[in-house]
Amino acid sequence: MMPSDALLTLRQVNQKVRSVLARLRPEQKLCSAVTAGDFSALLGELLRAGECLRNLAANAAPASPVNPSGGSDEAAALEQEAREYRSHLEQLKRFLPVVHRRLLAEKTRLQNAQTHAAAVAAWALASKKTL
Repeated sequence: MMPSDALLTLRQVNQKVRSVLARLRPEQKLCSAVTAGDFSALLGELLRAGECLRNLAANAAPASPVNPSGGSDEAAALEQEAREYRSHLEQLKRFLPVVHRRLLAEKTRLQNAQTHAAAVAAWALASKKTL
């Protein structure tokens, strides 16, 4: 993969991950802003970035590693995107356990509501039979 392709890929991935992170904010109490499709897309983007970075590392000449403090503007931009991607991964590492707990709480709430609705339906049916 060419560095320019890698730069474009990382920019796209960072933009999409940034969007998901904005909806995963810990102060957000409801999980409804994030869908199962969002998680699938997020996983796809993470896999895409991982493949991009592996290809970039494999194609880098061993004698001349990328020097973030010097070199081309493209190399500096690529290094910046890689740092931003790492920052996003660290944020996900912090946010995902919180989101997981919120989703488990929501699942429990929905199961309780379903149990209550079934009990009400059973009571209504039994009530009709006694009238």
